[in-house]
Amino acid sequence: MEIKKIEYSKINEELFMYEHESGLKAFVIPKKGYSKKHAAFATYYGSVNNKFIAPYENDITSVPDGIAHFLEHKLFEQKDGSVMDKFSMTGASPNAYTSFTHTVYLFSCTDKFDENFDMLLDYVQNPYITEESVEKEKGIIGQEIRMYEDDPNWRAFFNLLGAFYKEHPVRIDIAGTVESISKINRDNLLKCYNTFYHPSNMVIVVVGDVDPEETLNKVAEGIKSTEHKPEIKRIFPESHKGINKDYVEQNLSVSIPIFQMGFKDELQGEKGFDSLKREVVIKLLLEMIVGRSSSLYNELYEEGLINSSFDSDYTIEEDYAFSMIGGESAEPLKVKNKILEEIKSLKSKGLDKKNFDRIRNAMRGRFIKQLNSVEKISHLFIPAYFKGSIMFDYFDVYDKITFEYANEVFLKHFDEDNFALSVIKPIKGD
Repeated sequence: MEIKKIEYSKINEELFMYEHESGLKAFVIPKKGYSKKHAAFATYYGSVNNKFIAPYENDITSVPDGIAHFLEHKLFEQKDGSVMDKFSMTGASPNAYTSFTHTVYLFSCTDKFDENFDMLLDYVQNPYITEESVEKEKGIIGQEIRMYEDDPNWRAFFNLLGAFYKEHPVRIDIAGTVESISKINRDNLLKCYNTFYHPSNMVIVVVGDVDPEETLNKVAEGIKSTEHKPEIKRIFPESHKGINKDYVEQNLSVSIPIFQMGFKDELQGEKGFDSLKREVVIKLLLEMIVGRSSSLYNELYEEGLINSSFDSDYTIEEDYAFSMIGGESAEPLKVKNKILEEIKSLKSKGLDKKNFDRIRNAMRGRFIKQLNSVEKISHLFIPAYFKGSIMFDYFDVYDKITFEYANEVFLKHFDEDNFALSVIKPIKGD
């Protein structure tokens, strides 16, 4: 087998890569002396992939919302029992999660890595799905959906996505709805599994004090399929300029209003390194505008308009992107007005170069600090890989972002025409 080794001397990291004949790529990032080992088996398949053309087919397949998350649940159930129970017997900590774009199965352990890794490779490749177990799972996931329907932070988040997007599936809850999961059955689960869980659409990442060659040999022996399938065509609605609505409000049982606000991004086809660049520069700009060291943050905090829950973030994928600023406030509209006034002021007087350099250095430092965690490395590696990059490229991004580029993105992204606000208010009488 051919193993490629890449050295990142600036950050003292090494990456070992192997490509299986099926098209699956596996990576090992050795961390000498670390007691914890972490492995993840991920597929480039998330909640937004509800329409697609499978390899060797011509027709579009439409599946119920929430099916990717449903499939994640089903894979933990095997013919001979629960995968969770098997991992608990080895002392490992297993988990899985479904995002908008990918689904990840993972475990961390300090002992019996080989045994746990074999289990991970085995259960992800061997779904055990019966009609009876699907019906049973609907009740479990239905309860999960109802729980999130009452979660004010979750609702503020998805209500804002609904304000940004009129048709794109990113506006739909990752778990779907009680109605949509009622349409899920064994056949459409297996259709999605056979389409998206092919090794050529997947990646394996191992981080920790492991032997790269031995680990990648286990991958070579453990992957069953040898066929290299054609690309899956993912169908999304045509992107529309502008937003769906600029304000959305809901009443839930909260003691203080919760808000999310932000800007829908008008993408220009950024992929790979360019996507990482845009992600980093908009996070940097958010830090400059509303970060904890900004004058606006301190003003809002001293006036009692925000508390420690106030935070910001930026998300970018091939087909959608948005920034978000959120937290708790008795007066979300006042917070909104002050943020928009600050952006207007910065556009008028210009960004501060020293502030830009200071925050860029701080973010670079925070990135390096994350390399001390095997879980963080894996968590950063997988989405970056599916965007066509390697997570260690983030380090170079900080050197490639110029003040001029930041100014250019600032003027375009923070456009009031693409701004929306989502507020969760207390129920009257609560």
